[in-house]
Amino acid sequence: MIEILNPDQISRARVTGALVADILHTIKDRAVVGTNLLEIDRWAQEMIVEAGATSCYVDYAPSFGRGPFGHYICTAVNDAVLHGLPHDYALADGDLLTLDLAVVKGGIAADSAISFIVGETRSADDLALIDATERALAAGIAAARPGAKVGDISRAIGTVLKDAGYPVNVEFGGHGIGSTMHQEPHVANTGRPGRGYALRPGLLLALEPWVMADTAELVTDPDGWTLRSATGARTAHSEHTVAITDSGAEILTLPSR
Repeated sequence: MIEILNPDQISRARVTGALVADILHTIKDRAVVGTNLLEIDRWAQEMIVEAGATSCYVDYAPSFGRGPFGHYICTAVNDAVLHGLPHDYALADGDLLTLDLAVVKGGIAADSAISFIVGETRSADDLALIDATERALAAGIAAARPGAKVGDISRAIGTVLKDAGYPVNVEFGGHGIGSTMHQEPHVANTGRPGRGYALRPGLLLALEPWVMADTAELVTDPDGWTLRSATGARTAHSEHTVAITDSGAEILTLPSR
């Protein structure tokens, strides 16, 4: 399903997007050495409920997971990159943490992810990983304009990631979003320009470049959810929900503060 949202729905998407961003950045500010991933999940739950929103993850049960997910936020540490299931783990100095959050408010979903380093120890390699995903996300957003094709976004993202020296996995990528979290079209993190669905004003996309330092192969944890690099290499993931407008892409998942 591909939804084209009307102006009222786009207005509601802005509210949802700001909420997602505010929660993510509040948690980022709170997360320190010793913070437990289950504590982060509780923080997310409290803020979602307080805002009158609904988690997209608690009842999420796709074919590739061992569902339902049962938690409010994805917490991926170090070599974990996607669908990180919160568990009893206390963050250590130098951990590379990715938070991925999707909620529905006012009938419209928004989805975003950030990666950052916990504590004072900051590896140059880790910072480069995060920077590559953020630059790739910016390139994908710049390519998302009316009349462009999904392949144009994929090519823009993939060019940045590959030029930075990282392999690119195409199993998981960006996606359409609207009244539900995951919709068509799929937006791979590399691809051929001029191919795929033509972008139209009112389309919402969640663009999400992610990389693993030295592999494109994923392995799944025994929890049935958490996806890690097959080599144990570090990972990073950046994501925004954007709305296609007459003039380009509007980023919806920016903090309100």
